[in-house]
Amino acid sequence: MGERVGFIGLGIMGKPMARNLLAAGFDLTVHSRGPGPVGELVAAGARRASGPAEVAAASDITITMLPDTPDVEQVLVGDGGVLSAVAPGSLVVDMSSIDPGPTRILAEAFAARDVAMLDAPVSGGERGAIDAALSIMIGGDEGAVRRAMQVFETLGKNIVHIGPSGAGQVAKACNQLVVAATIEAVAEALLLAERSGVDAAKVREALLGGFAGSKILEVHGQRMLDRTFDPGFRIRLHRKDARIVEEAAAATGTPMPAFAAVAAQLQRAVDAGDGDLDHSGLFVELEREASR
Repeated sequence: MGERVGFIGLGIMGKPMARNLLAAGFDLTVHSRGPGPVGELVAAGARRASGPAEVAAASDITITMLPDTPDVEQVLVGDGGVLSAVAPGSLVVDMSSIDPGPTRILAEAFAARDVAMLDAPVSGGERGAIDAALSIMIGGDEGAVRRAMQVFETLGKNIVHIGPSGAGQVAKACNQLVVAATIEAVAEALLLAERSGVDAAKVREALLGGFAGSKILEVHGQRMLDRTFDPGFRIRLHRKDARIVEEAAAATGTPMPAFAAVAAQLQRAVDAGDGDLDHSGLFVELEREASR
């Protein structure tokens, strides 16, 4: 692979994504807050960097996969950040899920240094990251998208250039709106079946064959039946994404009566101490309410 790639943020999603790039033959430099994932990638052939600036200096394309907007801002433009060491003509790709407004500001800061920046948040969860089957929603310049396409094709299956800078983050907000609302609807349906004395597993089986069928009913519905809520995507991170949705809705005057209820449900789950459960764990919050 011709382009040298840097990857910052080796969490639940980032580590398997970086591993897939390494397996595809990319020259890879990595950094993360926790030493464990870095050690795993280095053992597999990646190079270790001491911080974001060192990653940027060693890379033609620098990728970030971080929890929230302040994390991305710190890593990209903070002290010792990517901006301090990135070479003109390089490319920065933020694959985190963050606010569209700050994304555009960051892109402008890099453009002033002759560095293109793409926002390319993903959907598909940990399984999609492991299987290199992510959906990737991209905002930014078309030429930069073409340059990064080999990287994107290594990480995902459904790759869509949405529009200019920030458009990828808007698409991800729309994705998180639908996902959270659907998880809540599936949880309510399965709990209703249980409390009506009906086999919830058979209800799920029946619903999968009709208009109610969805990937969420298939995957997260099974998690609810099994009560297995190990995180693929944590409730607290979905609550963060819900805030992004709420702010986008307020800024555009878009009514979201159904999502307001789901966002409140996410907050209640976080307040109850369930923020580190998988987002399918919204089922736990419903059970808690039903038992009151």
